[in-house]
Amino acid sequence: MSSKVMICAAAREIKDGEMVFVGMRLPLLAFMLAKKLHAPRAIGLFENGVVRDAPAQEMLYTMSDGPNLHGAVCCTTLLDVMSLMQQGRVALGFLGAAEVDQYGNLNSTQVRRPDGGVIRLPGSGGACDIACLSGRVATVIRHEKHRLVPRVSYITSPAPPGGVCLITDKAVFRSHAATGILNLVSCHPGVSFEEIQSETSWTLKDPQRETPPPSPQEINILEQIDRQGFWVQN
Repeated sequence: MSSKVMICAAAREIKDGEMVFVGMRLPLLAFMLAKKLHAPRAIGLFENGVVRDAPAQEMLYTMSDGPNLHGAVCCTTLLDVMSLMQQGRVALGFLGAAEVDQYGNLNSTQVRRPDGGVIRLPGSGGACDIACLSGRVATVIRHEKHRLVPRVSYITSPAPPGGVCLITDKAVFRSHAATGILNLVSCHPGVSFEEIQSETSWTLKDPQRETPPPSPQEINILEQIDRQGFWVQN
């Protein structure tokens, strides 16, 4: 159920009529789900230059798959889609990260090893631009203590003024408007607060709230999109 909960939580961050920088992995399905349910007028931007106003008609494994190109509004360049962010037109950007700290800063550049060495990661790509120029950011990652840290080893992408929604396989966090700290807002079904706290490196408050589980309609759409269960797993 965890991947379904994560995809549905990510899809709910997309509002109708918004321009969204979609990203890779689970956000690919989140955009498709949102378009089919509650955000039919949302526009999807992809880093390879694709712009879509309708969900792809087939399963996507990467943003450059044929079904994502077929029926697109246009297939342009990275520079073209990035320019839309510079114009202030992108409301939401999806980003991945190796580390997220309590202030919503993201790291995909390098992490420190226990022996003091450094593990080099792929780096920013367009992540810093997306974080700085989108209205708000949603990050979808696995919930592990070494990834949810008090301070990231390297700030690849600073927390945007509009805040961060952090969606893990255990919970949903959201930036506090005054402090900027990522507060726990809901625990996924079947996950206890104690389990979440044990895998988070800063002190949390129990929200006494459960992440809404996927509805039968959401599950049906996801299973129709991903018939082989490549992304949608229990």
